[in-house]
Amino acid sequence: MLSQKGRYALRALLILAEHAPERPMMISEIAEQANVPRKFLEQILLDLKRRGIVRSLRGRQGGYLLGREPKDITFADVIRQTDGPLALSPCVSATAYHRCADCVDEATCAIRRVLLAARDATAAVLESSSLATAAPLRRASNTAPARRTKRAA
Repeated sequence: MLSQKGRYALRALLILAEHAPERPMMISEIAEQANVPRKFLEQILLDLKRRGIVRSLRGRQGGYLLGREPKDITFADVIRQTDGPLALSPCVSATAYHRCADCVDEATCAIRRVLLAARDATAAVLESSSLATAAPLRRASNTAPARRTKRAA
């Protein structure tokens, strides 16, 4: 399950992806547009900065920028940085593999086979979805007219 930290990171990065790439954004501006608590966002962006996903500039005109092109930052990259491996079990993880302590035979383990298929399908979707592909979807959802609910009579 995607953590709140992962969700906030993705929201903030989508804001940065839509923003002019040469103009840094102040953290308060990102927090407001992404609807993320500023204190939590500070920690998230600092972590993403250490990993090269964002960069920061100091000074009066400073703020945060993406560390790479939006097309080069996938949802899988962000989720792995904020939440850890995509796999449901360490025995099927591509980035944090280790054998399960109680496993008799990985080659014939039916659970591992199913979890490996789930990991592969999840990774395929998340690795093919970048900030560049998702930003237009965010813009479209923000400009769509609000849905009206029918009043009960």
